[in-house]
Amino acid sequence: MELLLPEIGLLFWTLLAFLVVFFILRKYGWPAIIKGLHDREKSIADALSTAEKVKLEMAQLKNDNEALLAKAREERAALLKEAKETKDKIINDAKDEAKVQAAKIIADAQASIQQQKMAALTDLKNQIGNLVIETSEKVLRKELSNKAEQENYIKTLAAEVKLN
Repeated sequence: MELLLPEIGLLFWTLLAFLVVFFILRKYGWPAIIKGLHDREKSIADALSTAEKVKLEMAQLKNDNEALLAKAREERAALLKEAKETKDKIINDAKDEAKVQAAKIIADAQASIQQQKMAALTDLKNQIGNLVIETSEKVLRKELSNKAEQENYIKTLAAEVKLN
């Protein structure tokens, strides 16, 4: 039972030792411990605020990146649309130019054909006129007394003309 009921002397010295340690800790230990706790609390609060700022900045950067991507997609779509319109315009211009050139070539060919046709007709008329003149000259030079001989001679000349 001695362990459960300590003597007064033991209680006094234990209390005196406790009070000495308590006052030394209160004078030198507690301010350092409190200061350390406050510093730790401040550094944790600063770290949390910094983390919150970084989180907000990251969210802002993410939004900015998404906005830039959306803008880039819009620009790409606009460039593709413009390129397609330009391609279609160039193709249509080329088709129109080809049609104009084809029409010009056809008109030139028709004009050339018409000119050659006219030249051929003129040449043919000249040849026919020359043949008629030659035939008339031959008929007039030969004086025939008989109508049957004249017709026979004309037939002969006509046959010669067909052969040439």
